[in-house]
Amino acid sequence: MRQNKLQRLILISILAALSFILMLLQFPIPFMPPFLMVDLSDIPTFIGFILLGGIAGSLIIVLKIVLYALLMASEPIGPLANLLAAFSLMLPVYFMYVRSRTRKSLVTGFILGILSLTLMMAVLNYFVLLPMYGLIIDHTDLIANIRAVVTAGIIPFNLIKGVIVCLVSYLIYVRLIPKLEKLLK
Repeated sequence: MRQNKLQRLILISILAALSFILMLLQFPIPFMPPFLMVDLSDIPTFIGFILLGGIAGSLIIVLKIVLYALLMASEPIGPLANLLAAFSLMLPVYFMYVRSRTRKSLVTGFILGILSLTLMMAVLNYFVLLPMYGLIIDHTDLIANIRAVVTAGIIPFNLIKGVIVCLVSYLIYVRLIPKLEKLLK
């Protein structure tokens, strides 16, 4: 029993570290605002949610953000936005998958996760994140054009990011998760 807890803790730590590293490897989407960068750091989180459960997956998200905030962030808004985005994408995926553990429930979870990510980040960026970012960085033009930034930038960006993360996660689910589940038993 003690070894199983230790294995889980080690796997959570490895997935959080991998998630942090993937968060550093960001890439832009053409024609999107330059401050919006895609990273694949939610993929180790997805693995944690599927293999270890909701608490472990949530812990991986929090550890990734804490590491990033302490070591890399120059302002608090980006890490906060990433934290909220990760939870809004992964929680619907996890809750749908846990119901029946089928590919169909996983795909349904991905669709709900992408919609949740897009809606939550649009609302949060409009009312909270972009106004805070505009004040910290002194981008009055950002605040003045917030509706355009959200509709032409935030919404399409999160749809594209969600699709990319979910497609890669699905491929990992099909190819890697069964092998990892065997190793953990």
